[in-house]
Amino acid sequence: MRETTKQEGSAKLSDVAEYSEGLVCLTGGDEGPLAAALMIGGEAAGREAVQRLVGVFGANNVFVEVQRHRERAQEWRNQAALRIADSLHLPVVATNGVRYATKYDREIADLFTAIRNHTQLDHSGRLLALNNQRHLRSADRMVALFRDVPGAVENTVELSSRLDFQLSDLGYEFPRYPVPDGETMDSFLEKRVAEGVTRRYGPKRDSGLLERAKKQVAHELKLIAKLGFAGYFLIVWDIVEYCKKHGILIQGRGSAANSAVCYALEITAIDPVGMELLFERFLSESRGEWPDIDLDLPSEEKREQAIQYVYQRYGQLGAAMTANVITYRGKSAAREVGKALGFDPESLQRLSGLVANYEWKGPNDTMARSFQNAGFDVEHPRIAKYLELCMRVQDFPRHLGQHSGGMVICQGQLDKVVPLERASMPGRTVVQWDKEDCANLGIIKVDLLGLGMMAVLKDCLSLVPEHHGDQLDLAQLPEDEEVYRTLQRADTIGMFQVESRAQMASLPRNRPEKFYDLVVQVAIIRPGPIVGKMMHPYMRRRQNQEEVTYPHPSLESTLKRTLGVPLFQEQLLRMAMVVANFTGSEAEELRRAVGMRRSWERMKNLEGRLRDGMTANGLDIATQETIVQNISSFALYGFPESHAASFALIAYASAYIKVKYLAAFTCAMMNNQPMGFYSPAVIIEDARRHGLRVKPIDIQVSDWPCSIEHEDDHSLSLRLGLGYVRGLRSQCAETIVNTRSAGYFRSVDDLVLRVPQLNQKELALLANVGALNSLDGVEHRRDALWQIERAGKPEGPLFMQESELLREESPEIPLLPMTAEERLVADYAVSSVTTGPHPMWFRRKELCRRGYLRATDLAQRPNGAYVRTAGLAIVKQRPGTASGVVFLTVSDETGNFNVFVAPDFFEENRRLITTAKFLVVEGPLQKEGPIIHVMAKSFKELSVETRAGRLQVTSHDFH
Repeated sequence: MRETTKQEGSAKLSDVAEYSEGLVCLTGGDEGPLAAALMIGGEAAGREAVQRLVGVFGANNVFVEVQRHRERAQEWRNQAALRIADSLHLPVVATNGVRYATKYDREIADLFTAIRNHTQLDHSGRLLALNNQRHLRSADRMVALFRDVPGAVENTVELSSRLDFQLSDLGYEFPRYPVPDGETMDSFLEKRVAEGVTRRYGPKRDSGLLERAKKQVAHELKLIAKLGFAGYFLIVWDIVEYCKKHGILIQGRGSAANSAVCYALEITAIDPVGMELLFERFLSESRGEWPDIDLDLPSEEKREQAIQYVYQRYGQLGAAMTANVITYRGKSAAREVGKALGFDPESLQRLSGLVANYEWKGPNDTMARSFQNAGFDVEHPRIAKYLELCMRVQDFPRHLGQHSGGMVICQGQLDKVVPLERASMPGRTVVQWDKEDCANLGIIKVDLLGLGMMAVLKDCLSLVPEHHGDQLDLAQLPEDEEVYRTLQRADTIGMFQVESRAQMASLPRNRPEKFYDLVVQVAIIRPGPIVGKMMHPYMRRRQNQEEVTYPHPSLESTLKRTLGVPLFQEQLLRMAMVVANFTGSEAEELRRAVGMRRSWERMKNLEGRLRDGMTANGLDIATQETIVQNISSFALYGFPESHAASFALIAYASAYIKVKYLAAFTCAMMNNQPMGFYSPAVIIEDARRHGLRVKPIDIQVSDWPCSIEHEDDHSLSLRLGLGYVRGLRSQCAETIVNTRSAGYFRSVDDLVLRVPQLNQKELALLANVGALNSLDGVEHRRDALWQIERAGKPEGPLFMQESELLREESPEIPLLPMTAEERLVADYAVSSVTTGPHPMWFRRKELCRRGYLRATDLAQRPNGAYVRTAGLAIVKQRPGTASGVVFLTVSDETGNFNVFVAPDFFEENRRLITTAKFLVVEGPLQKEGPIIHVMAKSFKELSVETRAGRLQVTSHDFH
C-alpha cells in the first residue's frame, strides 16, 4: 500500500526487511534472485545474492531451493546452488515451483500466459514453459527425484512443520465504537434505542403497540449484548446519522428490517412489530454469524460521499471495499481463447457469438453441435482445441472488480489482516478477496448500495415542495385509493419494482388495495416463487378462482395474509414454531439447513425433531407430510418478507409521487438515468400521455439537468436539460448557464463570442437538436447550422467577397427547414428523446390502410382474434423461469402492448427479433381480463428510414 495509485504490487528487499521478523526465505526457483544472479554473474554473484538474503532474514531462516523440471540449464544452476548452500552452511529444500495441478493443465497455464502478454500462443516463444513438469508431484515422486541430494526432501518436510499460519485466525477485530466516559457500547446503544422507540412509536398513539415494541427491543438488546454485537449496530447507526445530517437519503433493507432495534435506530423504515416480522430471521444465537445490514443510498455522488465518510472515520487502511472475482464466462472466454489461438477477427466474432448465445435445450444438445450447425468443422484440430479450451477455462478467475457496495472495516490496519490494493477510483482501497471469502473468515462488511430510485426520491423531496407546494415525508405517505387504482391498471412505467412486463401482467389480477398487498406483489414476481410454484396458487386465490385452504388449522394465522400459500421465509419459521414448538433460533436453523443444503445429516436430524414436535401436537401423518414438503420446497425459493416490505415501501413512494406529482417524478427520473426497465424516450412518452407538457432543449433556459417550469395557466411543464445533448461537455454547459445569468444570448454570433469553449461539433449538436431556435435571427435548425458555419469562418481574402449569402444582412436563408421526420431523427441522434410525435405516428396512415392496429385498438378485439400490429420494441426479455419464451414490449403513439414469442418461433426468427428496433407482428390475441398479449406467428422488420437516415433508438434487451 505504499503506492498512491493503482498499479502492480511490488516490494524491494529493503521494504521486506522492515517486516522480516518471523519470516522464512526461500531463494526461489528459476525466477528467483539466486537463479538471476547465477545467470548474470556466475557462482560468485549467486553467493552474494544469498548472503544479502541472510543479512535480512538470518541464517536460520534462509533455505536454498532446488527444482528439477528436466530443463537443460537447470541442473547447472542446481549444482551451483548446492555448492553455495554448502559454503554458507545453509539447508537445501526440494520444491517444484508448482504452476498447475496436473500435467494436463499445462495447456491452460500456457493459454493464460499468452492472454496476459496480449499475444498469440504461436508467438509466445520463451514466454511459455519448456515442458509440463511444473505440476503437483506426490511425496514419493519428490523423494525419487532428489535421491541424490541428501536431506533436501527431509528439510522441506521439516520446514513445513515450522510454518504456522491459520486463515481462521487472521487477527481481525471489528472496530469499537467510541462512547462517552462512563458508558459502555451496550449502555450507549440501549439509550439510543430507547429514544428511537419513543420517537417511532409515540406518534402512533397505540399503547398496545408501544408496549409490544418495548418488549421486543428488550429481547433484541439482550441478545445483541450477549453476542457482543453492540459496536456493529452503533457503527451502522453512525453511518445512517451522518447521511441524515448531510441530506443523503438512506434506508436499510434485507433481513435487518425484521429488527425492532434497527427500526428504532432509524436504520430501517419498516415497523417489524406492527408487521409482525420475525427477529430470528435476522439474528439468532445459534447462527454463529454477524448480522448483515444492507444500506440503500442514492447512486453516484451521494453514495460516494457516504463511502468517503467511512474511509475518513476509520482511515484509508482501516476500511476497504470488497472485491468481486470476475471469472471467464461465455463470451469473454470465447474471445480470449480465440485471440490466443490466432483466429482472424471475422472468425473470432462468429465463434464468440456461438459460445455466448449457446443454450442447452436437451440431452442431445451440445456446443459442438451448435458449431456444426453454423458450418464449422469440429473435427478440425484448431476448432476442436478451441472448443475444449473454452470449456476448460469457464469460471477461472479473470480479474478483480469492486463489489457494488460491500465495505469491511477494522480495528487497526486492514493491511495487517488482508491484502489491499489501491482502486482505480481516487480515494478508495480494495480488499483483494471477494465478499464470500471475507464472510467465511469472519471479516465483517457493511453494504452501502447504490439504488437509482433512492436518488429519484431524494430529488423529489426537493422538487415537490419547490414546485408543487407540498411537503413530503416518505415515512408518512397516506394510503391512497388513486395510487392503488393506478397500480391495478398496471400503469406503472418508472415505478420501482412494479414496472416490468411480468409485474404489469400480474397487477390487474392481484389488484393490490393496501400496503401488504404491495409487499406480496414485490415478492411474487421473482424466480423463487415462480420456480417454487407459489405464484399461480396465490394469484388464483386472489381472484377467487381457488378456495383458500391451510395445511393445518393452526397455521391460519401464519398464512392468512398470503391466502394460505407460504411465500416468505419468515412464514417457514413461524410454521415450525407453531406446529412443532420450535424456538425462533431453531426455526432459523431449520430454514438454513434446508435452504442451503449444507448437511443432509443435519437436515434429517432437524426434520426428525420437526416431525416429533408435530406428533406431540396431534398432527396426523398426512398433514405432517404436507408441511414437511412445504417447508422443504419453499425454503429454497421463499423470499424474505422484510426485504419485500423494504422494497414495497420504495415502490409505494415512487407510485405515490408519480400519481400525485408527475412533473417532479418525471424530472427526477430523467436526471437519474440510466435506471429501471425503460429508456428516457419511453419515460417522456409515458409522461406526455399522462398530460405533462415536455419542452425541448433551449440554450436560453435549459440547465444541465432537466428542470420544471411554471406555465401561465399555473400548470407545470418539464424542460429537457443540456445534459441530454450527447457530446456536449458538462464544463461547456456550466459556462453557458453561468454566462447566460448576465443576459440572454442575442444571436449565434453572441453565443460563439461569449462561450468560446464551445467547439464546432458541440455548436452543431445544439443546432441539430433545436436548442438554438430561440436565438434572435434563427428561423429553424438548419438556419442555426448555417449561422454556426458562418460564425466560425475566418475573415481571409477569400471570405471578404461581396457574396450575398455571406452578408449578415442577407434576407435569404440558403437551407430549407428540416421536415418533421428529419427533426425526429435529429432528436434521437443527439439526445435519444423527442418532444415531437412518436416515431410510429409518421407511418400511421400507411399502416391503417394496410389494416394494422394501434395499441389502443387491441383492447377492442375479442380473445383469439387474429391481429396485425406494429411498433417500436422497447423491452426484450427471455426470463430464465419462462422455459425459453421471449416477451417483447412494443410501443406506438397510443400506448404499449406485449408480444409472446414461443421458443421455437424465437429460434426461427432470432436474428430479426434481437436486432430489429421496429417490428411488424401478426398473431392471435390472448386476453385474460385486462391482460393482453399478441401471440406472435409472423414477424417482419418495419423500415423507418427517412432522408436523414435511421432512427437511433434504444431498448432494454435481454437484461
